Amino acid sequence: MSLDLSSHILSFLVFWPMLGALIVLAMPSSADREIKAVATFVTGISVIASAWLYFAFRDLPTGMHFVEKWDWIPSFNIQYFLGTDGLSISLILLTALVSFIACIASFGISKMVKGYFVLFLILNTGMMGAFASLDFFLFFVFWELMLLPMYFLIGIWGGPRREYAAIKFFIFTMAGSVLMLLGMIALYFASDRSWDMTHLAELGAAGKFTGGYWPYVWWGILIAFIVKVPSVPVHTWLPDAHVEAPTAASAILAGVMLKMGTYGFLRVSLPILPAGFHGWQTIIAVLAMISIVYGAAVAFAQTDLKKLVAYSSVSHMGFAMLGIAAATTIGINGAVAVSFSHGLISGMLFLMVGMVYDRTHTRQISELSGLAGQMPVIAGLLAFASIASMGLPGLSGFVGEFLSLLGAWQSSLAPWIVLVSSLGVLLGAAYMLWMMQRVILGQPSYIIADCQDATTREVLMVTPLVVLIVAIGLNWSLLLRFCDPAARVLAKLTGG
Repeated sequence: MSLDLSSHILSFLVFWPMLGALIVLAMPSSADREIKAVATFVTGISVIASAWLYFAFRDLPTGMHFVEKWDWIPSFNIQYFLGTDGLSISLILLTALVSFIACIASFGISKMVKGYFVLFLILNTGMMGAFASLDFFLFFVFWELMLLPMYFLIGIWGGPRREYAAIKFFIFTMAGSVLMLLGMIALYFASDRSWDMTHLAELGAAGKFTGGYWPYVWWGILIAFIVKVPSVPVHTWLPDAHVEAPTAASAILAGVMLKMGTYGFLRVSLPILPAGFHGWQTIIAVLAMISIVYGAAVAFAQTDLKKLVAYSSVSHMGFAMLGIAAATTIGINGAVAVSFSHGLISGMLFLMVGMVYDRTHTRQISELSGLAGQMPVIAGLLAFASIASMGLPGLSGFVGEFLSLLGAWQSSLAPWIVLVSSLGVLLGAAYMLWMMQRVILGQPSYIIADCQDATTREVLMVTPLVVLIVAIGLNWSLLLRFCDPAARVLAKLTGG
């Protein structure tokens, strides 16, 4: 009897890392090398499976595919319901790729190796599950599953202020989760006890969730997602978490977990509660605008290289929120493109900062001058990621930001919001060039005088990110061919 891979590919992608975590858990604590090998094998297989999913999805029509659905807790109408469409397919691929690269970046972990990789693999299951879930309760389970592994990865393997950063991350995210849970319960009882996101979207499009207490439900769910993005004014947990997290955790946090926020907007807030969205569309756009400009301005003031990259994430994810606020086909395409591209670029930036820190034991920009003279490969890769972050045409960073601004300009949003937001592009180039001038150029500082350049493993580790950043920048259809049909449907539902 043959096994039809397409029937269970999403379940495999979700639970394969959990199986890997159980295997690692059963291994001796002293077998550090073998544990790292198992984790690398598991995440590598996930990349292969997600690539298969990408190519299998390529010629399918609009709608949900690779659906798996059966009753899980019948008494509460909770289902095991997985599926993927143009909004999630790219994020599933991104999760697998960034997790694999982050696993390789974790080879330097020497403290409690077994516990680290068990948590790392459980985190991978939570992220995959959230992107694949179409039952709201199941989505919430995976959403919460991500929280504890990242809390411990920061709190145990992080920097000097790791406990403070981990607790702050936990409190902010948990507060948002509580509000989302309350909103879920309200939707459950108002929809004749359904958690099915596709059914809830149909009810939302029919005007079911309007008036009364629904604006409060909208805001409860909205806050959960803007905390995750994160957007001003609930962004303050992010710089602390990034600075204190180990390199691999920072790459996953920026590369994948922030995208849970924008994905939540596209999967839940817009299709299920369109009335709430239309009532507060301008407020969302203003928050996006403030995040873009504020994040870029604060990044300019940083003296810590990792903190600069962290604040740049606040700014760049603001462009994704702006595209969502536009609710046009182009804007939604831009939001998805920003999410995917930022995952590649920010992940690479944090990996490069980690390479520099591992050699110099400092992240102070003023102490890292002349990197190109001593470590030309690392300097070149850092420069490439920085230029990609600026949104240079021909690289993936340009695609999403351009589409988000264009989509917002063509929407009902006030033109001044778009004009002010466009300053983020200029500021982004300014702080990245400022950083490159001080870190990459000039005479090598005494701190980097004896440092070794990138190893072959490190170069190979970031090569897939470089290839994808260039490929998507030159051929937008590699990404947009999937999200554009879904964006058209979603824009139609919201009247964009």
